[in-house]
Amino acid sequence: MKKILICGATGFIGKNVTLALSKNKNYEVHAVRFKRNAYKTPKNVIWHKADLRNPKSVNSLTKNIDIVIQLAATTSGSKDIVSTPYVHVTDNAIMNSYILRSCFDNKVKHFIFTSCTVMYPSSKKATSENHFTGEIIEKYKGVGETKVYIEKIAKFFSSLGLTKHTIIRHSNIYGPHDKYDLDKSHVFGATITKVMNANSKLDVWGDGSEIRDFLYIDDLISFIKLSINKQKSFYEIYNCGSGKAVSIKKLCNLIVKGSKKPLKINFNKNKPTIPFDLHLNCKKARKDLGWYPKVSIEDGINKTIKWWKNNIA
Repeated sequence: MKKILICGATGFIGKNVTLALSKNKNYEVHAVRFKRNAYKTPKNVIWHKADLRNPKSVNSLTKNIDIVIQLAATTSGSKDIVSTPYVHVTDNAIMNSYILRSCFDNKVKHFIFTSCTVMYPSSKKATSENHFTGEIIEKYKGVGETKVYIEKIAKFFSSLGLTKHTIIRHSNIYGPHDKYDLDKSHVFGATITKVMNANSKLDVWGDGSEIRDFLYIDDLISFIKLSINKQKSFYEIYNCGSGKAVSIKKLCNLIVKGSKKPLKINFNKNKPTIPFDLHLNCKKARKDLGWYPKVSIEDGINKTIKWWKNNIA
């Protein structure tokens, strides 16, 4: 059996990945939690409580592990990115530095890291992996520079020829178990919450013209599975997104339509937003791994709303 350590197993992505990989009886899944409680999982999931900022804890966790999937992070929504950007920096730099070193020390075969796309410049054109210019927009400096640092340290360790490293620059992931708290959620989760709690009107900050790339969680999980089985080189950065440009205005309209609620959408141009456009070119992932997204934005919204009604409402 392959032993897989999932750091951040109680987070949005972590919970979905843990539940999905636990269905494979050839995996012994080790799920790491910190402050949140464990949830019900199959017998092949072993829970560990640990502070990933503690090097001794990290080193203990990675012993005799084949694959580390690093999904743990200090995260929040756009509100904190604007008002307190430093919250994304220190903890994430520390925990990933310790995890990467321990993977090398304990001869872990494969390290998978979910990075992000905020290091890319704003663009109306589909962005590929080599479009990182080093010019991160001011609002994303903290989280962006930290992610780039982690990617570079991973590349360094990959050059030592012991552990394979996969960097996944994913777009806006959404689906079941996401954050649906207006203070902590990202644009998709926040919009779902607003729509499902609205009576007659949906208020949206900005004019809705910004474009984003949205990917349903199941497509990210399929990407992780393929990277485990098909990546050949010791270090790769991959874009992982739908590859489609969806404006915030279109997203709001699609979610309102999916909710079947007769809501009027009010775009408030006087409220602040982050002026940033991005969608991804994912040709590299298709060529190397045979990966492509299968869930349309319409189907993903319907699946998410159904889950929200059963679990949040």
